[in-house]
Amino acid sequence: MAEVLVYVDHVDGAVRKPTLELLTLARRIGEPVAVALGAGAEATAAVLAEHGAVKVLTADAPEFADYLVVPKVDALQAAYDAVSPAAVLVPSSAEGKEIAARLAVRIGSGIITDAVDLEAGDEGPVATQSAFAASFTTKSRVSKGTPVITVKPNSAPVEAAPAAGAVEALAVTFGALATGTKVTGRTPRESTGRPELTEAAIVVSGGRGVNGAENFGIIEELADSLGAAVGASRAAVDAGWYPHTNQVGQTGKSVSPQLYIASGISGAIQHRAGMQTSKTIVAINKDAEAPIFDLVDYGVVGDLFTVVPQLTAEIKARKG
Repeated sequence: MAEVLVYVDHVDGAVRKPTLELLTLARRIGEPVAVALGAGAEATAAVLAEHGAVKVLTADAPEFADYLVVPKVDALQAAYDAVSPAAVLVPSSAEGKEIAARLAVRIGSGIITDAVDLEAGDEGPVATQSAFAASFTTKSRVSKGTPVITVKPNSAPVEAAPAAGAVEALAVTFGALATGTKVTGRTPRESTGRPELTEAAIVVSGGRGVNGAENFGIIEELADSLGAAVGASRAAVDAGWYPHTNQVGQTGKSVSPQLYIASGISGAIQHRAGMQTSKTIVAINKDAEAPIFDLVDYGVVGDLFTVVPQLTAEIKARKG
């Protein structure tokens, strides 16, 4: 069976959930070979093997931490040259998509971004994408070279499938461009105790209807009752009510949770582009004509300041 490269997204050896989802998809089209780079790379082997990686290629060098994405592209290209895979899978983060695009250019291959499903085909892997605010679902495949595919988080289940997970050192030669852009400083993100927005199974978002930063507390309380992440529309972020890191939309983050609750969000196309692939969508809005209701599975026409606290209280009562 052909091998499939899976780029590992990890932090000091702690593998992030989207990578484990990629391993599930990779097993549909071949044998997963994971590529883990940077500090803690070898520590990822156990969990990667538990989820189906037949081999784990590792490399560590100061360049991975001290410079932007090019060193990682050099390493992924080295893995590609060593394995000659049937496909290369990368998480659909901002960094992941840049790595994938640069790799595709280097190896002369086509690229598919933001896939939400993957299956084997007679002429190569077939990717499913959601387009035009979920109005269409498309299936496509790369017709030239080795497919490079980025996959949105929450697109596949995390499934245990124990495999050998043999660790092998990956020899990497960095090109002249690898040290072109140096990282001069880092500021750790303050922990809220909530899930990462793009990886969360449930997201509760607030928009213009929240009417002020001081009112986002009711959105946070609902999110906390559900163990959810908190999102915000562009209007709320532009007004300074919530950080840009929590913006959901075309110019923010794309999410695909099992449940998405939109409170006080009209449903402009900019926002819909970032949450349209959510499995179940619930909207709370006092405007019965709001465009968001054209997209939802369940809609509540009402004042969010009445509906959201009642919903939070009911969830807490059922849990406790």
